[in-house]
Amino acid sequence: MSVAACLVFYSFAVAVLAPRLLVRLAHTGIAPRLGVAAWLAAIGIVVGSWATAAAFLAAELVRDWAQPRQTVLSTCIAQLRAVAAGRYGTAVQIGLLVLAGFAALGVAVLLGRLGRSLLRARASTHEHARMARLAGAHDAALGAVVLDVPERAAYCVAGRPHTIVVTRGALAALDDRHLDAVLAHERAHLSGRHHLLLALTRGLAAILPRIELFTSGSAEVARLLEMCADDAAARAHGRRTVLQALVALAGAAPVPAGALGASGVGVLARAERLAAPADLSRRVRVRLLLGATAAVVTAGPVLAGGLAAAGLALCGPMAG
Repeated sequence: MSVAACLVFYSFAVAVLAPRLLVRLAHTGIAPRLGVAAWLAAIGIVVGSWATAAAFLAAELVRDWAQPRQTVLSTCIAQLRAVAAGRYGTAVQIGLLVLAGFAALGVAVLLGRLGRSLLRARASTHEHARMARLAGAHDAALGAVVLDVPERAAYCVAGRPHTIVVTRGALAALDDRHLDAVLAHERAHLSGRHHLLLALTRGLAAILPRIELFTSGSAEVARLLEMCADDAAARAHGRRTVLQALVALAGAAPVPAGALGASGVGVLARAERLAAPADLSRRVRVRLLLGATAAVVTAGPVLAGGLAAAGLALCGPMAG
């Protein structure tokens, strides 16, 4: 069995088992930053394992095609070489070439879709930021653009420069303390580059919607990033103030696509979390479990690579 096979099997196990475990551990937001890290570790390991497996497989194919050996892979390559040479007939030869072409096309299509998704998200947010700056009035004291509309909304969008948008309706609904907390929430999103994480996870979920790790991961990362921003605002202004600001913005206008806003995702769960924080023992337990999960998920491919580098047979070529 090759390193490529080890990585494929491992990534399959992570993709199947990790979503339910991570939802159970991280959904409540007891340790949102660690929850985001654990989700990103699982997603990154699966995608990285696929890429690394493809690279190892390509290297083994090239090596065994040039210098056949007595291994299972070499035997397969010998058969493929015979088919490619037309030994089993023209129809079989054409079938192999068509299959290889479809496989390469499928990979190219997926990569292209991901690239287009990321570019569209970037273009959309940059355009929205530009239009908001044109339509609104920049308030230097707030460090935000104020839109003269009655709907309550406060959100941030990535751009050049990044832009925080607040409506007149939101200003009327928030007193100074609550407004400062909301602005701190939005600044935390921008300083943490949360828009990049969301663009990546949403892009993967869009191109591979049948893989639960990506679809659940995208939704959960969005919730947890809002909780991370809540915590940043609470450290500066207090949990109670952030909670009151969320209540004041309850039922606010929907946050535009690609934007991040205090009233955008999971408001009820976030309000409950702020109103009744978990006790110390539960926080410690969840942190330990999330840290252990992230470590175990990350360790698999590292172990496989280390064994291969050391020349051990567990994930190296196996004689046939």
